Amino acid sequence: MDKARETPTSMPADPSANKAAEASASSGIAKLTKRAAITQIIAAVVANITIISSGMGIGFPSIAMMELTNSTSSVVLTESEASWFASITSIMCPFGGLLSGYLLDKVGRKRTLYCINIISVISWAIMSFASRTDASVLFVELIVARVIIGIAIGLSSTPASVYAAEVAHPRLRGRLTLLTAGCTGIGMLLVYSLGYMFKVGANATATPIEDWRYVCTICGVFTGVSLITVIPLPESPSWLVGKRRPQDAERYLKVIRAIKEDNHPEIKAEIKSLEENVARFRSSETKKSSKLVQLKKPEVYKPLSIMCIFFLFQQFSGIFVIIVYAASFSVEAGVAIDPFLSAVLVGLTRVVTTVLMSFISDKFGRRPPALFSGFGMACCMFGLAACAVFPVADTQYNWIPTALLVAFIFTATLGFLTLPFSMNAEVYPTKIRGFASGLTIFFGYTMSFIILKSYPTMVSAIGNENVFLFFGLVALLGIVFVYFFLPETKGRTLQDIEDYFRGGCKEANASDADKQASKA
Repeated sequence: MDKARETPTSMPADPSANKAAEASASSGIAKLTKRAAITQIIAAVVANITIISSGMGIGFPSIAMMELTNSTSSVVLTESEASWFASITSIMCPFGGLLSGYLLDKVGRKRTLYCINIISVISWAIMSFASRTDASVLFVELIVARVIIGIAIGLSSTPASVYAAEVAHPRLRGRLTLLTAGCTGIGMLLVYSLGYMFKVGANATATPIEDWRYVCTICGVFTGVSLITVIPLPESPSWLVGKRRPQDAERYLKVIRAIKEDNHPEIKAEIKSLEENVARFRSSETKKSSKLVQLKKPEVYKPLSIMCIFFLFQQFSGIFVIIVYAASFSVEAGVAIDPFLSAVLVGLTRVVTTVLMSFISDKFGRRPPALFSGFGMACCMFGLAACAVFPVADTQYNWIPTALLVAFIFTATLGFLTLPFSMNAEVYPTKIRGFASGLTIFFGYTMSFIILKSYPTMVSAIGNENVFLFFGLVALLGIVFVYFFLPETKGRTLQDIEDYFRGGCKEANASDADKQASKA
């Protein structure tokens, strides 16, 4: 039977870039001109500048912990207080992710970006002006600030990528939705670099300085500038159509597509396509249907299940463990260089690879890079496990753990680190995209909290080598999941993707989809 040879992983792919453009045009998408491409790229970049502050928030404990627990500082936190300072953010991120879905659907993409910037500024300001004399007051202020920034980080995981996916032409969408991962990496790299520079400066002067306060001020000023840049952004036409504001949607769509003429046929066709999409979704639900009822639709629960499992493999393959515990993980992995410099190297590798990934994703699609990513991560973790069993620190091969750590970040960024976030903005219907993507982020950050809190205990209980083996085995299982279940979205309109999950298009063989994706 034909269905016996079909898999749920593939969707019909275009045989060439030209046919992809023709298909998108025929489905109601305006042609991609050079001016329109520039406009869409600028809009997506501006929206994602907000994410840099979140990256700074993720990496900030790495540079502050050493000074906050230093006995020569004016105020000192206990080891227990310092651990809460470092971990409280991961507890709040899931709630920020869930709130993100509500805000995206309720107030729109642009206003959600406003909220992220405003609460981030508040967090950085609290830390900048925190007590300099009373350790107990300082601890309370830092915890409050980290709770706020944790909510902001959870909030920021979805809006910018959803916005980029909705304003971008299908030929640009894969590249632009990766900006969120790239800007998160840039923010972390900036904080790591500031921490390393201040450490070098403190060592040179032999005098302790409260450099983390200056870093907070720098981050706060940057976030304030980011807030200002969001002001001229056009709201997402998809959201406006969903809110029954077609005239506003048409006005902003003309800006995004760089078309000045009134009643332009391509703009009218795209608005009509968006309206039909929303109407199709509404026609299958009762007037008072809840979000839970909508989750029962195949075009919602299928991608929701796939993305949640993808996030599960992302977290338990050790990616976020390395990112958050960059310095200490470097020591445990036997890296020979300075731990702070190693953290900078991790951040730099992530940023460079994210830029590279933007081109790879558009060239090869989503599935091939994800398969390669899982394989590379598994090999690196097995290599680190071998180094833990047979230490090389005092040999001529002491460079191997450093190379494996960098290679792990490189291969992870090519797929398992970036794709769950970027694809989360592509796979859900417009009407429930905010809620569903927020729910997915809630699940992802919950898994992140579990593995980050469990990691130190795992190392103590079973040893570094077995933890590395565990991460490698999870990566191998992730390869199996990607091959059989992860769909290819390259070159597809958002409507095509929704129709695929609804069952409105015939599925092709997985290997054929991969071949088609590589040709497109």
